Amino acid sequence: MREDFAEILRLVRPGARVLDVGCGEGALLDLLVRHTNADARGLEISPEGVSACLARGLAVMQGDADRDLREFPTGAFDYVILSQTLQAVRDPRAVLREMLRIGQRAIVSLPNFGHWRVRLDLLAHGRMPVTGALPEPWWSTPNIHLCTLADFIALAEDLSLTIEACAAFARGRPARSIKPSQRLENWRAETALFLLTRRDVHS
Repeated sequence: MREDFAEILRLVRPGARVLDVGCGEGALLDLLVRHTNADARGLEISPEGVSACLARGLAVMQGDADRDLREFPTGAFDYVILSQTLQAVRDPRAVLREMLRIGQRAIVSLPNFGHWRVRLDLLAHGRMPVTGALPEPWWSTPNIHLCTLADFIALAEDLSLTIEACAAFARGRPARSIKPSQRLENWRAETALFLLTRRDVHS
């Protein structure tokens, strides 16, 4: 099981209403249904992914995160999940806003462009790095908005979002809970996951 999937299963409460945005072939959706008894649905842009989800008996619809989240009613879900997909959307700010309009909480995982291997590759070779978290060369990658953990935390602050929990991942190490203020994680974490709510929810 992918390490961010295991963390998501830990965070999602049993029986919750969940939307998995960019659900691919339904691996996380299937885990949510089986392990948390979630009322889980998926949104996937590729016809191949939609077909794979339907073949597994999962509830999925074809759609684009940039365009189609606005069609969901406000407060329709307890959690809206975007796993390793934020960097591939056209307008990350708008997508995050829509996620926290239609869901009480958002769970976002993303590759960290501030990881030390990325920095070392750029310094040593002067080329866009290829890593476990960023496996495609620059000319074929779907990633168009790469960011560091510090960048994402700044965006959350700008959007008045509260980071309720976050975890960092690196190959060969167990997931570890971190505080957003831990600058060292911007070097060490290969990928990270954030649980977000709107700040006005807490006021």
